[in-house]
Amino acid sequence: MTRHTLRHATALETIRIAVPAEALEAYEAALTEACGTIGFFLDEETGIWTVEGVKDRGANEAELAAGLALAAMVTGFTAEVTRDETPADGWLARTMSTFPEQLVGRRFAVRGTHLETPTAAGRIAITLDAGVAFGSGEHGSTRGCLRALEMVAYRRPTRILDLGTGSGILAMAATRLLHRPSLATDIDPWSVRTARDNARLNHLAPMMRFLRADGWTSPVLTRNAPYDLIFANILARPLTKMAKHLSAALVPGGTAILAGLLVSQVRWVAGAHRLHVERVLTEGQWATLILRKPAKRSGPVPSLPSA
Repeated sequence: MTRHTLRHATALETIRIAVPAEALEAYEAALTEACGTIGFFLDEETGIWTVEGVKDRGANEAELAAGLALAAMVTGFTAEVTRDETPADGWLARTMSTFPEQLVGRRFAVRGTHLETPTAAGRIAITLDAGVAFGSGEHGSTRGCLRALEMVAYRRPTRILDLGTGSGILAMAATRLLHRPSLATDIDPWSVRTARDNARLNHLAPMMRFLRADGWTSPVLTRNAPYDLIFANILARPLTKMAKHLSAALVPGGTAILAGLLVSQVRWVAGAHRLHVERVLTEGQWATLILRKPAKRSGPVPSLPSA
């Protein structure tokens, strides 16, 4: 999974660590403090995750050291750090070469701006800069959210929120598919700018609003509540922490699509939300939850169905 990407004209370096699954979230957060691009990849044979971050060479060393120290303290696992020089031009060229058109579900095609071939027939095209890797359609959590959107589109939600929007792909897909406006927020100001640029690129800017917001602490989110559909493609721990706020912000009968969690974390995240679990979609090691707020109080939350 790649979190988000910044464009660079200067020399870059790649920070790389290998961690067990239980330490993944803490070390991903550590590298996020210092790096403009974060990626993590699973070796299915060993169960070990490789976490990589790309940053300007020599930049943000204090933030990196502090983040790594905190991750080691929290997890009890001290990761060995390796560094490689990464020329900026070579990195961008490699990103472009490994970002073909992504066909997701039955409806969507996610395409880089570098592609010149026609969009696959019958698909809704979402175009992204090849340098914006988080939310490019390659990662299981993004793909799961787009598949989930297709499944709930028949409800015709009118008030849509994308929390932690990244590239803006989910908000754009919802706006394009449903022909409804959407509100998208992210804690990272670069992501907000990038998502806004992507909306312009896809001719969706008039129907979309992008804001910098730290989760549910932003009064804008509460002023615009309640919502018919909420996306939150983040990570398991923040999803559980915001469960109460997210549930309160949904209309009765509203839908939440949650992602950024491993299959092993499904029951933890679902249990934190007092919502009905309609579907659990899986893409490899990654899971997407489709949750629905009851129209009226009903019985116990049902068992977890899979797809």
